[in-house]
Amino acid sequence: MEWNELTIKTTNEAKEAVSNLLNEFGANGVVIEEALQPDSLYGFRFGELYELTDEKFKQTGVTIKAYFINDHQWEQLKSEILSQIDELDDYGIDTGAYSIDVQLVQESDWENEWKKYFKPFRVTDNFMIVPTWETYETEDEEELMILMDPGMAFGTGTHATTKLSLLALERVVNQDDVVIDVGSGSGILSIAARLLQAKHVYSYDLDQVAVNSTINNRDLNNFTETITVTQNDLLKDIHHEEKVDVIVANILAHIILQLIDDAHRLLKTNGHFIVSGIIEKEADNVEKRLLDSGFSIVETLTEENWFTFIARKNDK
Repeated sequence: MEWNELTIKTTNEAKEAVSNLLNEFGANGVVIEEALQPDSLYGFRFGELYELTDEKFKQTGVTIKAYFINDHQWEQLKSEILSQIDELDDYGIDTGAYSIDVQLVQESDWENEWKKYFKPFRVTDNFMIVPTWETYETEDEEELMILMDPGMAFGTGTHATTKLSLLALERVVNQDDVVIDVGSGSGILSIAARLLQAKHVYSYDLDQVAVNSTINNRDLNNFTETITVTQNDLLKDIHHEEKVDVIVANILAHIILQLIDDAHRLLKTNGHFIVSGIIEKEADNVEKRLLDSGFSIVETLTEENWFTFIARKNDK
């Protein structure tokens, strides 16, 4: 089988948004090569860290590679991808003077090659991310281990936005809480909520690849009965008999704005709404919309110019 290797060179700021778009368009793997100091080179493949050789080191910006099957739909798909990247500037995400290149490559072992670089790693004081092909023994009773087989879904703990979301969950999830995970990706936040003793988690994602990945990882962690996974467009037309305790959404800022009202509708009074994936320049806008919609900001977490808000639903 032949594959189209799509290479995009863009800004560090745009890497998360562009990578997410590529996954949403069905990329069979995404690799990010970042411009970092030579003693700390790394990249991402399927969302996972791996070491880069010196020859791959880029002096400026980010190089993103994604792989798509070479078929009659490719040209139309490529056009749609580039159109979506162009629109990111409208949402305040600076893609710079990005460039693209397409190379035809033969199928090889690249689909599984990345696995040897993905090792168990601690993402917070409590959470340890462990790939299914690695053997790992927990160090103490307080450690919470998340088994992951990321496949093609986005969000497996290595990026700041996922880490901040996990930290926020640690702060607000209580035993027997009911939690909603919007844009579940690989399912990491849903699994984390259950490990924090949530009674039940409802996971929603529009992308069928993400839905399948969440189901797979849910079952790997033995939460088949307590994490319900459904394909859905954000929280549109979602109704629960009882209000929920926590809603978490690790997605882009302009998408968060679209679900604030639905989150307020579904949350209990004093319930928590965790929003992550917000770049610094969008933080004030998201915060204002939350306040205007009946939330108060409990805490703001930041890392690498990314913001996460823990908001509380107020009485109206």
